[in-house]
Amino acid sequence: MSHIAIPIPNLPGKQNIDIQVIINNEVKSLHYKVELFYWDDCKNPTSHRADCISEMLAKHDPNWTVYFIGAPTDKFVPITFVDRESKKWMQVR
Repeated sequence: MSHIAIPIPNLPGKQNIDIQVIINNEVKSLHYKVELFYWDDCKNPTSHRADCISEMLAKHDPNWTVYFIGAPTDKFVPITFVDRESKKWMQVR
């Protein structure tokens, strides 16, 4: 799969992103969301941050798949998800 980078403005909180693409005259809508996962929400804040991310993602909606884990800050890590239908469409190509 080829990639195109699209800058997304830095806005606080959750972002829902809908992108319509046309490839060889085939139109498809792709759905993404970016959520901020705060380190303070970890049940065991002394554990490794990877364990914390895994813990927080275990409760996440299964209709969304992790697409990209952004650069963490001291307060949170941004995680981009893609919905199940968009992911299926991207894999077929």
